[in-house]
Amino acid sequence: MEVLQRTANRGSIATGGYDIANSLKFEQDNSEAMTRTATASQGGNRKTWTWSGWIKRTELGRHMYLFSAGGTGLQILGADNIRFSLYYNNTSYYLDLNAKLRDTSAWYHIVGQLDTTQSTAQDRVKVWINGERQTSFSNDSAHNIPQNADVQHLNEATGTSTGWMKICDWYASGRFFSGYAAEWHFTDGVANNPTEFGEFDDDSGIWKPKAYTGSYGTNGFYLDFSDSANLGDDASGNSNDFAENNITSADQATDTPTNNFCTLNGLTPATTSAYTTEGGTTYNGSYSNPEYALMASTFGVSRGKWYWEVKNSGTNGALTGTGAMRYENPNYNNFLSNTDGGIATYYTYGTAANKIYYFDGSAQTNVAYSSFPNAGTGDIISVALDMDNGKIYFAINNTWGNSGNPATNTNPVGLPSGFITGTYTPAATVGSAGTSTAYYNFGGYTEGTISSAASDENGYGNFEYAPPSGYYALCTKNLAEYG
Repeated sequence: MEVLQRTANRGSIATGGYDIANSLKFEQDNSEAMTRTATASQGGNRKTWTWSGWIKRTELGRHMYLFSAGGTGLQILGADNIRFSLYYNNTSYYLDLNAKLRDTSAWYHIVGQLDTTQSTAQDRVKVWINGERQTSFSNDSAHNIPQNADVQHLNEATGTSTGWMKICDWYASGRFFSGYAAEWHFTDGVANNPTEFGEFDDDSGIWKPKAYTGSYGTNGFYLDFSDSANLGDDASGNSNDFAENNITSADQATDTPTNNFCTLNGLTPATTSAYTTEGGTTYNGSYSNPEYALMASTFGVSRGKWYWEVKNSGTNGALTGTGAMRYENPNYNNFLSNTDGGIATYYTYGTAANKIYYFDGSAQTNVAYSSFPNAGTGDIISVALDMDNGKIYFAINNTWGNSGNPATNTNPVGLPSGFITGTYTPAATVGSAGTSTAYYNFGGYTEGTISSAASDENGYGNFEYAPPSGYYALCTKNLAEYG
């Protein structure tokens, strides 16, 4: 059962003046997590507490934690469903949801509430996703928690041997989260309903965040990830700060529930030859005949003017490409320029210099693109896609090929009239016995180092180079205006 597609938050709605500026990118492969250890004097309420947080997943099918304290915590199982685990009287109790969280383009809001003072067993442990209480479980032993039980580990005065609480990891370590986190609250001694953290939009019915104005209790905290120099800072006023483990200021992102950015779509390859890491922005592809490691993104556009960047991080092969393709009926088991409407520059292919390749429905064609050399390791390819006029432009290190100027609609790639139609999406590819790693930057986050921090004319995105006038980052605030 896929969860709540009707109310999935892709950030494309008005937020009533409440905007979330930042999120934090977590990567399982880097063992990124946060930890806080309480002192003996910091025991909290073990009967009643609430955890609330927004997440955007970027890797599926892996067991990972959102928070843990000993045997108590909130997990995402390998089947992509939520487990709310509780430890009482040296016994584990589970609430395993049947709902699956598999939409890597959307933000999910999860609330886990414990209140063992309730007389009704079903009301002692509750989980909501996007404002809707979950009532379908494959295991609901957590509802057998006795009334007034003091659940172990979380809020214990002495903490646990590995820390009072871990964010985005298991208390024994090794089950890290991959994705984005925003607006994480923990309220000690308070049984909050989700309506204190979010609300349904009047027009769209989509669940959206709102400011929390309630209390936090002794061990409560609020992580807004707004201070890049102290990402574990507790903004609740309690000073219950978290220590960052393998996290730096570079992991801060602007991809949030109120402005959702495009990422690579790790679900699109027809094979296992390509995968994405680092918040869905790093492309890892390897060619093994006949697999071409083609990967699309999470956004498709049919109008407007859009900008993104790709940094060549290194290759070991003959053919690596980036560009865009039609969203409808792609052939993922081929090169980008051999699938429907595909347009690509093969930036590490010796004979590809000064050429752009496209597929017109029956054959691959290349066109001359003067002053456009191969991109070496560390070089940045800029892409400007003009869906209003059916044009596309490529630049290397801010020099546009063919003496083009996207802002004035001059000297684009020489495509047939009417070629760019329908819905297009950014895409990546590798082939010809090669491997590739590339840092994609749609503006919300990138693993590649940014030295200039340029944004579009609306102030969105964080790019190495300023987008051409009239071109915008692929984020939902811009899509709502131009898309």
